[in-house]
Amino acid sequence: MSILIYAESSEGKFKKVALELASYAKKVADSLGTTVTAVTVNNSNVSDLSKYGVSKVLKVTNDKLNNFNAKAYADIIKQAAEKEGTKVVALSSTTDSLYLAPLLAVALNAGYASNVVALPVSTAPFQVKRTAFSNKAFNITEINTDVKVIGLAKNSFGLAEDAVSLTEEDFSPSLNDADFSVKTENVEKVTGKVTIADAEIVVSAGRGLKGPENWGMIEDLASVLGAATACSKPVSDIGWRPHSEHVGQTGKPVAANLYIAVGISGAIQHIAGINASKVKVVINTDAEAPFFKVADYGIVGDAFEVVPKLVEKLKEFKANNA
Repeated sequence: MSILIYAESSEGKFKKVALELASYAKKVADSLGTTVTAVTVNNSNVSDLSKYGVSKVLKVTNDKLNNFNAKAYADIIKQAAEKEGTKVVALSSTTDSLYLAPLLAVALNAGYASNVVALPVSTAPFQVKRTAFSNKAFNITEINTDVKVIGLAKNSFGLAEDAVSLTEEDFSPSLNDADFSVKTENVEKVTGKVTIADAEIVVSAGRGLKGPENWGMIEDLASVLGAATACSKPVSDIGWRPHSEHVGQTGKPVAANLYIAVGISGAIQHIAGINASKVKVVINTDAEAPFFKVADYGIVGDAFEVVPKLVEKLKEFKANNA
C-alpha cells in the first residue's frame, strides 16, 4: 500500500525533480502511515533516493527503454502500482511525465491532478491544491477514485532529506512490442550545464540583446548564479538561440525559484509560461514594458550596462563569502 513514484534519471543520475518528488511523497506517506516505493529505469545506482525517504526501489533494466517511450513507461508504472497495491502514484511535471501521466491514469482507472503545489489539504476525502488558469490562480481538487495520480509542479515543494533504509528489487514488467512501433530520438544534448528542467535559477533574454553575438553576458550571469539559460519565442524563431531554450506558454514552462528576464518585453504567452516562478526580476530599458507589472523586482536600464555590472558584483560577493 506504499506510495509509488517514478524517479526520473539522466545518464545514471537522478534529476532534481525526482529527489523533490521523493521528498514530497515521503511527507504524504507519513500522513497516511505508509512508505514510499520508487520505480527506476536503467539506473543501477539508486542509493540517493533513500536520503529523501524512499524505502524500496523497483529497478527496471531493459535496453529497449534507453529512449523514453510514454506508452511503455506508463505500462511499467501501472504494473508496478498493481504489484505494490498502490493507491497513490506521484509523478513530477517534466515533459516526459506530463506525457505519460494521462496514459497511466487511464490504465489505472485513476483520477489525475496535475500542477499540484502543496501537500494534500485532506486525505479523507483526498484533496490537493493545484495551480489553474496558467498559474494565475489556485484551486482545490478532490480525487474520488480508488487509485489516485498526482503530478507535482516543479520547485513547488523543495528538497527535504529524510534518510531511511533502502530495499532494492529487480523488477521485470512485461513489455508490449506494439508500444515501440514509433521510434523517438532525443537530439537535445546538454553537457556541463544546468538544464531548464532542473534549474532553480533561470536567466532568460529576448530581442533586447540585439543579436546572438551578445549572448556571452547572459551566459556569464547564468554561470556565476549556477543558472540555466533561456530565451523568448522571437529569439528562438529567428535562430539566435536553440528552440530547446524557448520558455513560455508555447515553449518550456518554468517554475524556478528565481527567474531573470533581460530585454524581454513580456508578451502574455511568455508571462503565462513563467508565472509559477517564485521571484521574477526584469531588466529592460522600457519602463512601460508589460513584464514590470508582474515582476517582483525591476531595473530600468540598458542590459549592456546592467548585466556586466551585476556579474561583477556577484563575483565579488561570492569571492568575499567563499
